Amino acid sequence: MGKLSERLKDAQFYGILDSGYVPRADMYSKCSQLINAGTKIIQLRAKLQTHSQRREIALEILPLFQRENAPFFIINDDAELAASLPGAGLHIGQDDIPAADARKMIGEDRVLGLSTHSIQQAKSADALNGILDYFAVGPVFATNTKPGRPAVGLELVSAVASFKPRLPWFAIGGINKKTASQVSAAGAERIVAVSDVLIPQDTTGAIRDLMENFSAGARI
Repeated sequence: MGKLSERLKDAQFYGILDSGYVPRADMYSKCSQLINAGTKIIQLRAKLQTHSQRREIALEILPLFQRENAPFFIINDDAELAASLPGAGLHIGQDDIPAADARKMIGEDRVLGLSTHSIQQAKSADALNGILDYFAVGPVFATNTKPGRPAVGLELVSAVASFKPRLPWFAIGGINKKTASQVSAAGAERIVAVSDVLIPQDTTGAIRDLMENFSAGARI
């Protein structure tokens, strides 16, 4: 499997710093809150920005990821940007460059993840365990973060959990404090939440509440 997979296995929460929810001026402080919550992997998703604007944001928050025991820093979709930043990883979708090509671009010692939306895609991602470090499954519920993409439902979460992937995987999409326990009960061991933790002023507290409910679902 990817060299950094093992270090992601105990990462229960995946943070996404999304420019659709976080104003440009608040990127640094919001990222700090994600880190203060103990988040072990954080992705910069800035789809509304140009490559140069995305680079400016990345460079502004990069020092936060160069501290001791810092989380992994991931760039969404932009392989060129990820490759140009020291230590940055990359997350790609099904319609982006192939995982093998992405790995060649960013190098070996960086995290590489892939979005999946079906059991077939999830199994294919897990088969790339020498290239990928993790994959995501979703959107579990309908979400404004991915408008137009149909929800895959808790059934897919259960199906993926049942084949026991070798790679760490994260359930994503519409997950919030109210739904987290359902996702955990369906078999997910790791989750991503975006708007539910970014919109509140106290993001660190929102993550704490979310994960308490997620942990409660595992006991159902």
